[in-house]
Formats: sequence, C-alpha cells, structure tokens
Amino acid sequence: MSLLNRIFGEPEIRALDAHSKAEVKQMIEELLKIGRMDDFISITPGGPFDIQCHHRDAKQIGRRLNQMGGVPLMMAARQTVKYKLKDVLAEHLDHCWKGIGDWQV
Repeated sequence: MSLLNRIFGEPEIRALDAHSKAEVKQMIEELLKIGRMDDFISITPGGPFDIQCHHRDAKQIGRRLNQMGGVPLMMAARQTVKYKLKDVLAEHLDHCWKGIGDWQV
C-alpha cells in the first residue's frame, strides 16, 4: 500500500459512488473486527466458521465485494486489512476467500 493510498484510500474504493463507497467501508470495518476477534480461518469448524474452517461473515463480505467490483475491489479491501492487521491475517483472508470469483491470491 503506497503512502498516497494510505492517506486517501485505495483507488478502486475512491472511484465508487458515495453509497457504494460507504457500503465498502462498512464491510472493511467488519473485516477488521472479524480479524481482530476471530481470525478469518480456524483449525476446526463451528461457531462463525463453516465446514471449510472459513469465517462465514468474511466469506460473505468477499462475495459482496466481488459482486460490486470483482477482484480489484477485493484486493483493495485486502490491502486495507494487510495495512491494519498485518501480513498473517491478510494471508488468512486470502484462504478464506478462495473460490470467490477469480480470487487466486
């Protein structure tokens, strides 16, 4: 994440209309909350984690981001997660989002 993107936000998010931008920002805040409280993956299913040990809500957010703007918008959200929660949790998010659209990170 470049310094300008840290200050002004990811270009894919900035380019959205006001309503969509607000929705994406809310979803990113939810991802940050999930990452801090539960993580995006688990070693066992149950609770907020599906049979694949992926956080259900994080996966649903990934689906919505993909629906709104595809992989570029998903990458923008991931970059924010990486910046705020660091590499390990961003990699866990990558695993959680496997199989959503063309996600292959």
